[in-house]
Amino acid sequence: DVSSPKHGKVDPDNMPHVGGNTWAGGTGGRDTAGLGGKGGPYRLDAGHRVYQVSQTEKDAVPEEVKRAAREMGEKAFKRRLKEIQMSEYDASTYERFSGAVRRQVQSLRIILDNLQ
Repeated sequence: DVSSPKHGKVDPDNMPHVGGNTWAGGTGGRDTAGLGGKGGPYRLDAGHRVYQVSQTEKDAVPEEVKRAAREMGEKAFKRRLKEIQMSEYDASTYERFSGAVRRQVQSLRIILDNLQ
């Protein structure tokens, strides 16, 4: 069961973590920042294969945990914007322009990676 959202511990060796309730950047777990899990406050990609929990499990997360996770994610987002000296308006404008060319940028990155 999910209890309360948190960032989680950072693994200094960046080992893949699947399931559980401990590691930031893990996949398929609960309560911690990561990918493919349930009840975490925000997505955090540590570069590992993603294991996804079912939508049924995600839907079963209590509303108070979902609300707490959204609030924690929003605070982290605002804190990050402040760190990079960007307003919420700047972020939405950036996202609008970035989204329009996202596929082309991804294609260019693949081409450049292959050239290296």
